[in-house]
Amino acid sequence: MTIEALLKRRGYEVATASTASAGLQLIQKWHPALVLLDLGLPDADGREVLRKLRKDQPEVEVLILTANDSLANAIDCIKLGAFHFISKPYASEELLNLMAQALEHRRLQAESVELRQQSAQLEKRLQAAEAQLSPVFHSRSMLQLDELVKRVAPTDANVLLVGESGVGKEVFATRLHELSRRAATSMVKLNCAAFPANMIEGELFGYVKGAFTGAVSDFPGMIRQANGGTLFLDEVAEMPPDLQTRFLRVLQEREYRPLGSTRTLKADFRLVAATNRSIREALGSGALRQDFYYRLNTFQIEIPPLRERSEEIPSLVKRFCSRFASRQGMPVPEVEPEAMERLLAYPWPGNIRELQNAVEYSVILAAKGRIGVAQLPSELRLPSAVHGALAGCGPELNLETQEKRAILQALKETHWNKKRAAGILGIQRATLYAKLAKYGIASAEGV
Repeated sequence: MTIEALLKRRGYEVATASTASAGLQLIQKWHPALVLLDLGLPDADGREVLRKLRKDQPEVEVLILTANDSLANAIDCIKLGAFHFISKPYASEELLNLMAQALEHRRLQAESVELRQQSAQLEKRLQAAEAQLSPVFHSRSMLQLDELVKRVAPTDANVLLVGESGVGKEVFATRLHELSRRAATSMVKLNCAAFPANMIEGELFGYVKGAFTGAVSDFPGMIRQANGGTLFLDEVAEMPPDLQTRFLRVLQEREYRPLGSTRTLKADFRLVAATNRSIREALGSGALRQDFYYRLNTFQIEIPPLRERSEEIPSLVKRFCSRFASRQGMPVPEVEPEAMERLLAYPWPGNIRELQNAVEYSVILAAKGRIGVAQLPSELRLPSAVHGALAGCGPELNLETQEKRAILQALKETHWNKKRAAGILGIQRATLYAKLAKYGIASAEGV
């Protein structure tokens, strides 16, 4: 059976060419995901074709086929960017397995680019939002916390921000940077839960062209981009343990090497990290290495949940109403007393992010310039007594219980659309999937 017949039988869409010139024309027209390239072409050296492919269409994976079982040829092709090298004769399953691996690698690379773009877009939106929402505190606990931030910020001490999801850890990270001696330089943010484990290392350390298959150009990495400034590692407990070891050396020695490079670079940054996980749980499970934690934890700042500082809710609601009304090109609505009572009574398991989403929902539905109970999201339209009971529950309604309820509520509101649910909760989709697995939430029928 020919390769073409084999692949069509397995469901692949296939186009073939018997010469280099015809093949290159076909590739330009067809834009395939994977090219099977024979080195023994009648009109050109296959390696020259590979060079042209890597230059013109670097996103295409290339699998080399050759009758010459030469290690030198294999090394040359891999250095030029081929995914793999297979010698004739070969078993059909061996070829199919290599093709599957190449296509999966291409998918992961495309996903990495997409995630990087999404992260950059999200970063811009968050920066714009934070510029409009510099912290103004009313509760005693938050005023004391802000004083601590003001004292720590001018130093280069590592800071670990802990607290539930949505309490404002990123706002405090930005405040630490803006009050530091590095404020005039960049603040670079990396969400450790937003990238697959095998991609975080490259995002953090950077890499040189040819460091691995698909590395078609140099990438400086977050450490270099943060040089002279602040590096913020969000959801740091989701960083793979082996990478924690490598990054620990960076913190200790203040130098590192990009992937595939022989050059040692200096690492001049101030580290701020954050996690919404229980430190005790993360250390106990091994998700967070003890040596890494102690290096992060020069200063630990715990941000209390919104339910413990409810006196700040009215001013936050006012700010959010102003922001979202401005976006909608409408007058700032007035919040009716009964609606404010519901906002104050609700336990806010999603904290400030959940409050922000609730206010946006209400502003859009505001009737005649007013927000009443009818304009609040469904979970806030419950009687205040019910919210008070929920907020006052004992150990059975712990943080994990509240988080699970918030996730289930968001899924219910969005008819189990996970992308929209993650948006409501103010977390990345990757984080939502991890929490669904953690709480054993598989489907609407399974809960």
